[in-house]
Amino acid sequence: MLDKQGFYQLLDSHNINYESIEHPAVYTMEEIFSFQIPHTEHIVKNLFLRDDKKRNYYLVIIAGTKSVDLRSLSETIPSRKLSFASEKDLLELLRLEKGHVNPMGVFNNTQQNVTVVFDKDLVGQKMGIHPMENTATVFLEFEDVKALITAHGSSIVMCDVD
Repeated sequence: MLDKQGFYQLLDSHNINYESIEHPAVYTMEEIFSFQIPHTEHIVKNLFLRDDKKRNYYLVIIAGTKSVDLRSLSETIPSRKLSFASEKDLLELLRLEKGHVNPMGVFNNTQQNVTVVFDKDLVGQKMGIHPMENTATVFLEFEDVKALITAHGSSIVMCDVD
């Protein structure tokens, strides 16, 4: 299971440059923005979604200031009707708790049945993500995150998220 220490070891073993900023635990974008840490414009929002039959799960990563129209997204990726997955599903599939969600959570998805959906707006950008828990934010390049997830064998969809 990938945890905070393993997260940093993974980045270091792949010689990925990053900046880590420790902060109190946060559960919302508003909380993280209130701490006035540097680079908040690069912090992403992570949504753990499922289809209405609970057959397909998606980890959607978008800019922290964006919102998502789930109906539009379901047509874009394509999927059946989407809704938020339960905290039970989050723990079972990604071994993460609410507030700790980040793209690297798919490393804990042993069934590899979670598709990672990245907003195309993130390409070429720096990303701020939690290192498996919400007491720090790590800033690194989108391409590095995508390469790690691809190498892990998880499915990735790139799309325009409105």
